[in-house]
Amino acid sequence: SSHIYLQSVYHLARPISHFRFLGAMTEEMSQCKHHGCLCKIGPSMLASDLADLGNEAKAVLAAGADYLHLDVMDGHFVPNISWGPPVIESLRKSVGPDAFFDCHMMVSEPLKWVLPIKESGGSQYTFHIEACGAEESSERESKAIEVAKAISDAGMKVGIAIKPGTPISAISALVRLVNMVLVMTVEPGFGGQSFMPNMMPKVLELRTRYPLLDIEVDGGLGPSTIEHAAKAGANMIVAGSSVFKRGEDKLAIIGGLRRMVEVHGNGKA
Repeated sequence: SSHIYLQSVYHLARPISHFRFLGAMTEEMSQCKHHGCLCKIGPSMLASDLADLGNEAKAVLAAGADYLHLDVMDGHFVPNISWGPPVIESLRKSVGPDAFFDCHMMVSEPLKWVLPIKESGGSQYTFHIEACGAEESSERESKAIEVAKAISDAGMKVGIAIKPGTPISAISALVRLVNMVLVMTVEPGFGGQSFMPNMMPKVLELRTRYPLLDIEVDGGLGPSTIEHAAKAGANMIVAGSSVFKRGEDKLAIIGGLRRMVEVHGNGKA
């Protein structure tokens, strides 16, 4: 206990400038090198008025959204059920052929749904590495490679996602096969959760290793949290509640998110 007391006195005796230095050092460490990856904002349609899905999608696209983020949940991989190919197909008919659909597949059998999602109008198929087998299992990587190939063969872009508890090392061998990596900043399955800033070292590590990679973050992103993600190097931002909150200016919210990524990620003045 005397050791702890002395240690506490030592810390208290340090000048304020020391703590400012530590704060500045932490800030500097959390900032990625500026990159050239285009910022893309994808409203999460699960947070919209689902009774008016088509018009909600058109509204955010008109407000500057670059893509639509569509959460597909099967009730097995995550404890929630959302929608599937029929809804995606209907939405495609409503918004037309040009909108980019990023389908976030929170499903236990990712290979099973590749062709149905393609046929319903999916543009990118983002599957979870955790759905490809147990951690450290020999089958996980080979199954993930099979899924990635099937997605590519179907003519969609390939995304791979990791839950908060999954390290970057779980997908290191797969990055060369994908167009995008999604780092979850909440536990997948439900919207409206709080952003987890302790996921930013993963984003920073990915950006440092792969300066040209599209890196997406999903969960709790909005005006109060975007700076963390932008500084770490994320360039694809999924925003749900912050964009669809009643009374909010969608154009201003989307524009503000984009500006933060351009300033802190791309280094624009």
